[in-house]
Amino acid sequence: MKRVLITGAAGFLGSHLCDRFIKEGFYVIGMDNLITGDLKNIEHLFKLENFEFYHHDVTKFVHVPGEIDYILHFASPASPIDYLKIPIQTLKVGALGTHNLLGLAREKKSRILIASTSEIYGDPLVHPQTEEYYGNVNTIGPRGVYDEAKRFMESITMAYHRFHNVDTRILRIFNTYGPRMRLNDGRVIPAFIGQALRGEDLTVFGDGMQTRSFCYVDDQIEGIYRLLMSDYIYPVNIGNPDEVTIKEFAEEIIKLTGTNQKIIYKPLPQDDPLQRQPDITKAKQVLDWEPKYSRKEGMKKTYEYFKSLNKEDLQRTAHRDFSSHIK
Repeated sequence: MKRVLITGAAGFLGSHLCDRFIKEGFYVIGMDNLITGDLKNIEHLFKLENFEFYHHDVTKFVHVPGEIDYILHFASPASPIDYLKIPIQTLKVGALGTHNLLGLAREKKSRILIASTSEIYGDPLVHPQTEEYYGNVNTIGPRGVYDEAKRFMESITMAYHRFHNVDTRILRIFNTYGPRMRLNDGRVIPAFIGQALRGEDLTVFGDGMQTRSFCYVDDQIEGIYRLLMSDYIYPVNIGNPDEVTIKEFAEEIIKLTGTNQKIIYKPLPQDDPLQRQPDITKAKQVLDWEPKYSRKEGMKKTYEYFKSLNKEDLQRTAHRDFSSHIK
């Protein structure tokens, strides 16, 4: 049985990756320090013989006994609320955490995939964004702690590949959504849905003409899996190129939820990207991948998930005792 280590396993994407690799017949080792992750996302896996979980911070030395065939490094705060609240930890997990995991991959002779992001493009001057675009990033702005952490991840990954011959893959994630996102994580979709569920007006920053491109989680996971199993070592954009303005998207949310809230406008945060759309030509050519879910389909599934949660569901895992499952 092939063994895979997934960091950030209790997070949004990490938990879905755990599910996918269990489904594919892997022995899955999840790792998370639970700063932003939630054990409820993976508690259904604790009963399985081919799943184990380590409560560990990857910025510390990482040791996992036995062979490891694959490593997927998804440990990092990913929302503005998180990485602005814990900027040092965000930088450390991108730098020290990646260094530690690349060292582990070298020791175990594992293939390692690191989760980079469209944020490495900053507020882009090229549209849509191709993998060859170097970006327009404010290194000392508040968002720089996330953007530069990811840019460093890519640099050290390629250095380990070239200098130590480590088998590496680099994923650039564009806005992804779906079940298991946190309602309060500050990203556009859970923010809008949370406001709708609470009967609040929807908050749009700036004039709402900035754009985003939203990819449903099942499509993202498929792209990640294909990239890991490919022979391609350079960065690949995985996202949905169906671009929409934030104002139009807020209107779609109001229609989806059947509410009658207004849209209110607030000042645009510093360095907030005005355009975000992936060029996925490389993913199509190299991975034979493109998204299957329309935004309408994906948002319906996501809204149903959030509607199914009650206050008790959102709070209950903070004090659950999972100690018997945690190493």
